[in-house]
Amino acid sequence: MINRFLNLSRLNKRLLAVTSDSLLLFCTLWLAFLLRLEGQFIGLTQDYLVLFGLTVLTTIFCFIRLGLYRAIVRYLSDQALVTICAGVLASAMSLIVFGYLLEVMVPRSVPVIYAGLAFLVVGGTRMGVRTLVQMPRNRDKETVVIYGTGDRALQLVLALQQGELYRPVAFISSGEHEPGTVLHGLRVIEEKSLPALVEKHRVKRLLLALEAQHTQQVADILERVEMQPLLVQTIPAVNELISGVASINELRDLSVEDLLGRDPIRPDPNLMGACILGRSVMVTGAGGSIGSELCRQILPLKPSRLILFERSESALYFIEQELSARALELGLNTEVQGVLGSVIHRRRLEAVMRSFAVNTIYHAAAYKHVPLVEKNVIEGLRNNVFGTWHTAEAAIAAGVSDLVLISTDKAVRPTNVMGATKRMAELVLQGLAQRQDTTRVSMVRFGNVLDSSGSVVPLFRRQIEAGGPVTVTHPEIIRYFMTIPEASQLVLQASSMGGQGEVFVLDMGKAVKIADLARKMIRLMGLRVKNPETGVGEITISYTGLRPGEKLFEELLIGDNSMPTSHPRILKARERDLSWAEVARYLERFDTACHDFDCQAVLDLLMEAPIGFSHNGELGDLIWLQGEEQVQAQAIQRASLTSHNPGGR
Repeated sequence: MINRFLNLSRLNKRLLAVTSDSLLLFCTLWLAFLLRLEGQFIGLTQDYLVLFGLTVLTTIFCFIRLGLYRAIVRYLSDQALVTICAGVLASAMSLIVFGYLLEVMVPRSVPVIYAGLAFLVVGGTRMGVRTLVQMPRNRDKETVVIYGTGDRALQLVLALQQGELYRPVAFISSGEHEPGTVLHGLRVIEEKSLPALVEKHRVKRLLLALEAQHTQQVADILERVEMQPLLVQTIPAVNELISGVASINELRDLSVEDLLGRDPIRPDPNLMGACILGRSVMVTGAGGSIGSELCRQILPLKPSRLILFERSESALYFIEQELSARALELGLNTEVQGVLGSVIHRRRLEAVMRSFAVNTIYHAAAYKHVPLVEKNVIEGLRNNVFGTWHTAEAAIAAGVSDLVLISTDKAVRPTNVMGATKRMAELVLQGLAQRQDTTRVSMVRFGNVLDSSGSVVPLFRRQIEAGGPVTVTHPEIIRYFMTIPEASQLVLQASSMGGQGEVFVLDMGKAVKIADLARKMIRLMGLRVKNPETGVGEITISYTGLRPGEKLFEELLIGDNSMPTSHPRILKARERDLSWAEVARYLERFDTACHDFDCQAVLDLLMEAPIGFSHNGELGDLIWLQGEEQVQAQAIQRASLTSHNPGGR
């Protein structure tokens, strides 16, 4: 019966509603007179039939004009009840008017009785039909619990009740409403009642719908509920809902940023745009994880020009398309230019900087994957050290006012080639800061970035979705984490605060144990960590051992000396640097070793330089070649480098 009604055409449904309302209103009029006059009501004479007919027709006309028949019954809202109320009041007034015109006796209390009955009948039938329409669909829905009782939670439950996938069974109180309250037919419970509810209704999913004042409590909430076998998801942020980018019932896997256990770093508006507004800004490595997010953060700050410098054609294409569309959407006059090139080509860099009159540079181009750089020592050093040097020299020659290097916590007492090259790059800029005052250079150092291309987070997510195992290098390994927007905003603010050659670091709170992060991700995706002894659980955690050059923990400061800045969460490091003359000698020796393709010589120089490098990895490149093979390989490499770009310059 219900399915037959649902399959009717829209016109037939409206005709059915009009017919039903006409009959019910007619009966309601008769009942109102009968209740008022009891045995004195003489019945449906011609006068009363005309009176009833005119009243019903007027009421149906009012309902049509008010749009009641355009509303879809299964999606009726509170506004529909207001419409019905207005139509019923108009109907009661018409009863009085037609009674007077037709000289038919209408006692004064009859319109009041009729209005009440008509509202109950017209509104009640629609609420009843809506309930009947939704009831059969609920059987196939997945049961869910909503954490939160604010406006977002109430909007979410309405959307889910009208959808086809999920059936909410309860709210968990977040403070707006007391436990025991009933909202939209669902009971509000305390958090401690969740385990019993999960077992009773076989709930598999917990949806977070918290108001803005509660979002900082997400990490604590997750800590309390993570032992339940629930997939934890959230709904989009308020700004996405307002802008129309997302809808209230668009569920998302919980962002792992919520597991950091600290509040997000709030940017200082006065610092964010100081080196950007109205300027020509260039980002090297613009297609990478950090570089692309830097560009996204820079664009709304209204630079006059944004130059995207990138060696990967596909990465450059995608970020240029994205930013050009975004600039058009925001109505900005910013010129977005994509430029192909490598940071080891100084002349190319200088030509680009001069052509676009660059004022500010954010140098994000680097090889950052530790195992890959361990196996490609020469290319890692060329890109990270010489690329930074050539970018800085080009900036000085082109008269660029500000240059900011994106560094890493792995540069502190490095144990791998990647970290050593990044620390050497910092020394290069500090040496150049002493040599000249044309370009102000500074460095920003931070830890692991969530969801960047080298982060463990997307790797763990893929492994869990594939059924495991989740691979962790060591049970005790810990890391600092921050979000990509946080990292990018830190860089932008540091460029405004920086003096010559200064290193900025972020107060990142507590370090996170990677094994604990893996367990949390498994639990919050509704699965269990497999116990190797009992075999209970779905996902295994496998410990693979530390990779070459990897440390159990990372540091942000080389020493204990740090200074506060105007931003409460940003510190200024005070560390040893080298004069430009010393740096230049190291660069010359590195250049010779690279031309000879002598990996051991590069490693020895990194060990000799005052960067605290203690290598515990295994060299790659040509280190394993011996005798004549190595000589031939070195000759080929020298010929290639010399003919292509002598000295990398």
